[in-house]
Amino acid sequence: QVQLVESGGDLVQPGGSLRLSCAASGRILTYVMGWYRQAPGKQRELVATITSGGGTNYATSVKGRFTISRDNAKNTVYLQMNSLKPEDTAVYYCNAGRITLVGRVDYWGQGTQVTVSS
Repeated sequence: QVQLVESGGDLVQPGGSLRLSCAASGRILTYVMGWYRQAPGKQRELVATITSGGGTNYATSVKGRFTISRDNAKNTVYLQMNSLKPEDTAVYYCNAGRITLVGRVDYWGQGTQVTVSS
């Protein structure tokens, strides 16, 4: 089992920046890593993913503003968030996923709160 711990969430003004970190207790080399977010009253949505080879995918709403990266040696994933908007306010969750012989396995962190407000 992989344990994930997010950090870096904070209260920031519109237009500001934050960097979220996701520290894993074990190796993440074989996992697709991702960031998801959930705002009050809304479904959890994909923000960005990154494969072991560094391939990335972003939600349209954050493309050009957010950057996901990973350091496999440090078992850590990052989400650099720039030009933040009030609509980005949510709890951000780190995800590690892979396919096993018994099916897909997903691990989730506890989440970190990001609030964008004046």
